[in-house]
Amino acid sequence: RSRAQVDATLRAARLNPGELLPAVHCLRFGPHAAAGQCCLLQLEPGLCAELEAGRSLVIRGEKDEQAVLCSKDKTYDMKIADTSNMLLFIPGCKTPEQLNADPSSCNIIHSQIAGFSNNYWELRRCRPKLKKLRKLLMEDPYEGPDSRKDQALTVSKYTTEDLLSLIQASEEEILHQLQAIDACKIEGYWRILEFDYEMKLLNHVTQLIDSESWSLSKVPLRTCLEELGSLEPREMIEHILLSYGRKYVDDGEVYFEMHEDKICRAIAQMLLQNAVKFNLSEFQEVWQQSVPEGMTTRIDQLKGLALVDKSSRPETISLLKVEDLPEDNQERFNSLFGIREKWTEVDITPYIQDLCAEKQSVGALLTKYARSSTLNGVKVYNSRRPIS
Repeated sequence: RSRAQVDATLRAARLNPGELLPAVHCLRFGPHAAAGQCCLLQLEPGLCAELEAGRSLVIRGEKDEQAVLCSKDKTYDMKIADTSNMLLFIPGCKTPEQLNADPSSCNIIHSQIAGFSNNYWELRRCRPKLKKLRKLLMEDPYEGPDSRKDQALTVSKYTTEDLLSLIQASEEEILHQLQAIDACKIEGYWRILEFDYEMKLLNHVTQLIDSESWSLSKVPLRTCLEELGSLEPREMIEHILLSYGRKYVDDGEVYFEMHEDKICRAIAQMLLQNAVKFNLSEFQEVWQQSVPEGMTTRIDQLKGLALVDKSSRPETISLLKVEDLPEDNQERFNSLFGIREKWTEVDITPYIQDLCAEKQSVGALLTKYARSSTLNGVKVYNSRRPIS
């Protein structure tokens, strides 16, 4: 097109050339322009900055999983968004800002379209899909150095690189979750301790604390390793101290402040795992007698681990671990309402709190997936849909 043809087109469209930029893009399709050759990805400013800084974004997911995109520390759902406007790929195309900044821009700019699309990938921040992480590590929990099972070649073991390729979460989220579930590295592989072996290690430590009359807030690492090193590997002794205590240094010596709530919770799990239901008052008595001297047991230490049934006579308690429930929101609520028809907010909160997205409250989740009513003056929640 010539400038005269462009001006004639503007007059026909009843547009005032004075209100427009003087430069004109004349577009034509290139010989290889086709749909589907390129994909568009809509990025928030933070993700653009990641790429501009030279860092990578990774798409993760196996064939039967919905793809997610991960940065170093965040996870995003990927969904195709259709658009009514055709999106054109034009190499070297100048934006209005660039044209304004360059007064010498040619009056007529002939541009070739390299490709086009009618959709793009839209990203939405989501919770990392970490349920699979524990499931993989629980395939072969570590039972100790003398375990014959662990010496077999068929044991499933995973390195950090393996987990990054299998888990739909960012690297930082995966490493944080490994710490949260008390996983440890053994010979380069991430492992979870088998529960009975973990309790055996914890029992060694608590018995030593009791025999030495140490304060629970000042347990010396060096002495623990010296006294218990002949019973179990020293790295396992240190791992159990890290799992159930906070490490600190005082006057050049390494000490641990033991977490009372976590120790009491583990002992409660040990007592509950072999019983379908436990008389609540009897359980509380046995539990208090089982924990190290100086520790006090409380029912609120068992949030997300055990469920108290106050409607039964006598009241009972049973094991219900949040990590055993489905990861999907609707499936989680279906499972909970299958266990108990009506829940108070206090009872259900520990079992759905991990489902809350950024800036989402438990109340918002309950509004979406449950129906509220009042029972004996107490607000309770039941399923919005029939539970088979």
